[in-house]
Amino acid sequence: MAAMSVSSLNSTEPWRFLVVDDEPDLVEVVCGALRHEGWEAVGAHNGREAVSAAAIWRPDAVVLDMMLPDLDGMEVMRRIHAARPEVRVLFLTARDAVEDRIAGIAAGGDDYVAKPFSLDEVVVRLRSLVRRTPRGRAGRAPGEDCLVLGDLVLDEAAREVTRGGEPIELSPKEFALLWFLMRHPRQVQAHVVELYISYLRKKVDAGRPAMIHTVRGAGYVIKAAAPVGLGAP
Repeated sequence: MAAMSVSSLNSTEPWRFLVVDDEPDLVEVVCGALRHEGWEAVGAHNGREAVSAAAIWRPDAVVLDMMLPDLDGMEVMRRIHAARPEVRVLFLTARDAVEDRIAGIAAGGDDYVAKPFSLDEVVVRLRSLVRRTPRGRAGRAPGEDCLVLGDLVLDEAAREVTRGGEPIELSPKEFALLWFLMRHPRQVQAHVVELYISYLRKKVDAGRPAMIHTVRGAGYVIKAAAPVGLGAP
């Protein structure tokens, strides 16, 4: 008997994935790993092929290389989302710059994995993404898609942020930057756009104990604020 896939918890049909990369061997390896999970997967090797395949295959999520020979990954995502905005996107990127990763999330991507990557990591990230699709959210408890740091809560599915229960309105790029920082708490991020850090501080830390800190000569870090009357963590 085949192993039960996570999709069987919410649907009689397995999850469907489209894997897009210009390296055929990489596409085959990733597709093989997804099929091993009991999911369905097909591959595409350039942007135009990916857009056509998405229209026919109707995947739940796309594993998408940011650097393709014809269209870049963000353009492919935009064309797919124009027809099916609910499709989740996991970017594969060889780019090291934080700005590129933030740009992908701000443009509508859901997550990223940097090359070289672990197949186990791709599977875990995709499992998290499909749980946030309409059928994946069925029966899930509120708050399961949230990042929480102290009294700061970021709801990935609803794209909402609160601190101390009070809503904070963020632009797409500000949301993406905060998402990135909260995914890497207490880790210094060197190449973050300084202007957007300034915007975030005004919204997240305004009138409250600071969570976003400057590490002189290195970058920025986010940490839970210390309780009033105590020192910084």
